[in-house]
Amino acid sequence: MMISTPPESQDSPHADAAGGRAHFLQVFLSQRSQMEALVSRRVGCRATAADLVQDLFLRFWRRPLVQVEELSTYLLRCAGNIAIDHLRSEGARARSSEGWLPEPSDNQSSEPQAALEAGNDLRHVEAALRSLPERTRQIFLLNRIHGRKYAEIAKAMGLSQSAVEKHMMRALEACKASLREPSSPRTPGKAP
Repeated sequence: MMISTPPESQDSPHADAAGGRAHFLQVFLSQRSQMEALVSRRVGCRATAADLVQDLFLRFWRRPLVQVEELSTYLLRCAGNIAIDHLRSEGARARSSEGWLPEPSDNQSSEPQAALEAGNDLRHVEAALRSLPERTRQIFLLNRIHGRKYAEIAKAMGLSQSAVEKHMMRALEACKASLREPSSPRTPGKAP
């Protein structure tokens, strides 16, 4: 259904805003399925993708219209960014709720040095993950945080399963290497 404004009110600022909103709505609706497909490939879930694209619509609808050269391209880029933001927040949420630290044994739980070392190890692993290329980090998070299988990740990201395995090997090697790097002298099993 098209809503048209009477010709005499076309010059008013309110008419410009209404026309801009109508144009935005038309472009958004025409790009919605493409945006959902893009987000779904990145996050690995169609329902989450639909929710994220709906959130993106609400963000734009609630704020003043911004003039961009190519709105459809801009919306697709925003959809990709919202998927990345979602993966980052999910990764942070999972790390804080599940923890990445190994379960302490009885003799370690009372040692402050062990807790300090475990915290240092966690910081090293997080730094290693942040230094990875975006695609490698995304594959690692989809597998280790979201529990996706290599085949699912490969299909969602348009890669071969072999490529996903190689990205995972790089990520895991980076994590292992970050734990091998000496940051301070360590004496396992001894308290200061």
